[in-house]
Amino acid sequence: MNAWFAEVAATFTKCFIKDDRWQLLLSGIGVTIKVSLLAVIIGIIIGFLIALCNLSKKKPLKIIGGVYTDVIRGTPSVTQLMIIYFVIFATVNLDKWIIAAIAFGVNSGAYVSEIIRAGILSIDKGQTEAGRSLGLSASQTMVRIIAPQAIKNIFPALCNEFIVLIKETAIVGYVGLMDIQKAGDFIKSATYEAFMPLIGTAIIYYVLIKILTLLLSIVEKKLRKSDVR
Repeated sequence: MNAWFAEVAATFTKCFIKDDRWQLLLSGIGVTIKVSLLAVIIGIIIGFLIALCNLSKKKPLKIIGGVYTDVIRGTPSVTQLMIIYFVIFATVNLDKWIIAAIAFGVNSGAYVSEIIRAGILSIDKGQTEAGRSLGLSASQTMVRIIAPQAIKNIFPALCNEFIVLIKETAIVGYVGLMDIQKAGDFIKSATYEAFMPLIGTAIIYYVLIKILTLLLSIVEKKLRKSDVR
């Protein structure tokens, strides 16, 4: 047993302590968080706009929303990332992590749009009629009456989308970004050890998502305080 612990300790030192390789993982955490946060903001903005398009009575807007949702949901996120990075933004002088965040935001927007659309449709039509009868415009009714109620309904689904997004960013290594997964792969290649780097990256992802889940649950509880049960 002592020999086993000694071997594990030696492998841990080789993978993470030697040559300060732990700093690669620390840097990777920063990249993952930056990409995920910007991507979720972009995704919510795009998702809201596309949801409005899908709910619109104007045929051109419905076509735009339908085509966008269909294409994005029907193609792999890694393919979208590479097209946006190597084709669309090939000649644009932007940081890699920003381009990656845009790619993930565009991908997330298609799923968020369906979440928002379902949330808006879940609100009784009488709420819209009440708002209009009070003299509010369609946009004012949406912002002041419908949206606040819809947010409570869709918040858990949005949280789940954010968690999925963090795990999806593990493919940013395809465009040369040193995120958590890429840092683990680099350590694996440098040390010829597979178990420790892979377990290390898995634990880091788990801890990040666990912390995020706890924070989002606190926010959700605060949103639900005003509910009448």
